[in-house]
Amino acid sequence: MLKNLLLAIESSLKAGEEILKIYNKDFNIEFKDDKSPLTEADLVSNEIIVKKLKETNIPIISEENKTIDFETRKTWSQCWIVDPIDGTKEFIKKNGEFTVNIALVENGKTKLGVIYVPVTKELYYTNEDQTKAYKTIISTQDLPVEPLLFKAEDEINKAEQNASNIKVVGSRSHMNDDTLDFVESLKTEGQSVEIVSKGSSLKFCLVAEGKAHVYPRFAPTMEWDTAAGQAICEAVGLTVIDQTTKQPMTYNRENLLNNYFLVTNNG
Repeated sequence: MLKNLLLAIESSLKAGEEILKIYNKDFNIEFKDDKSPLTEADLVSNEIIVKKLKETNIPIISEENKTIDFETRKTWSQCWIVDPIDGTKEFIKKNGEFTVNIALVENGKTKLGVIYVPVTKELYYTNEDQTKAYKTIISTQDLPVEPLLFKAEDEINKAEQNASNIKVVGSRSHMNDDTLDFVESLKTEGQSVEIVSKGSSLKFCLVAEGKAHVYPRFAPTMEWDTAAGQAICEAVGLTVIDQTTKQPMTYNRENLLNNYFLVTNNG
């Protein structure tokens, strides 16, 4: 499993390096059938990650390679779930709030997760059995990955929640009435609520680090948007609850579109 984690991290760093080359120049923007944006960086990142992860002989679900039929996928006991750039809208805005997401899933449950932020060089990852999560700043792409792993000072611990002052994570691009209604419901309970806006899977990271208390996602997401973030949050004792099933979100489902979900400290 450590080999898989190292490959995931190396893939994210290499992809991040190439993404930044495109980010720092003028680039073309296309639009998919669902009107979501697509850039050269999405495709380059996807190619790098998929090529590297194929070394594991574990099948891959990626945002840019998502058409594999469920009749095939349902036979997989393991799979990678990849978002080569999560937050393409943030990439286009050039605000730095985009990530590379890689997760390993086993029998529908996340087993490890990696989130890399190319602009800030922040690397979030779980250990190989998803019992701890870490954050490291990558100082150079040339360093071997393994010595960077599992430094005690980088371990992320679940923060205690101050029940009278709740920080709620909101999306940079997808704030809607359902989310605002949730915020109002907290206020009616007598709690002071502060909205913390962030793009991409960085919203999961904010809660994992204790910089926010709850992340209500009451808008559409896909499995590749959430798998790595869920792995990191669960590794520090948070829950990511599907608001339809009232159970932790699962992966490699027939429908790759997620239900609404809520990330909280349930302790």
